[in-house]
Amino acid sequence: MKTYELTYIISPEITSQEAESKAKEIESAIQAREGTVLKQLNPVARTLSYQIEKRASGYFGVFEFQLEPEKLLELKELIVKDKKIVRHMLVIKEAAEFKKARRTRETPKAKIEPEELPSVTAKPKEETEVVKEVKEKVELKDIEHELDEILGE
Repeated sequence: MKTYELTYIISPEITSQEAESKAKEIESAIQAREGTVLKQLNPVARTLSYQIEKRASGYFGVFEFQLEPEKLLELKELIVKDKKIVRHMLVIKEAAEFKKARRTRETPKAKIEPEELPSVTAKPKEETEVVKEVKEKVELKDIEHELDEILGE
């Protein structure tokens, strides 16, 4: 069974008791299709950010439930046919562990095992000697002399 979240807005033309009975109808429809309701937010009257079908307010409710994906289409058809439900959104809820992993800023490189990392001590001797010389205090004359040797002048 997958976990789903249904958010819906019921028309403001009905009373709050009718909105609650509409929520109970949705809950019974979920249970009739062998689903289980995990969380429920009863419909609450709210002012909408923008008008939906020339309505500025509505009853906002949320269900979080588990249901077989095959039976979800039947539930969705029931919601779409109901003229009292102005707008709805049905989404698949992701596992909580996956969400937590996404919130951290770990990069895939951080998960590389130490055995997979290239060896740092495998530098050629020439590069190591140059690094040691650079760490010591270097005179300008020595730098010019080295440049002349490298450039072949």
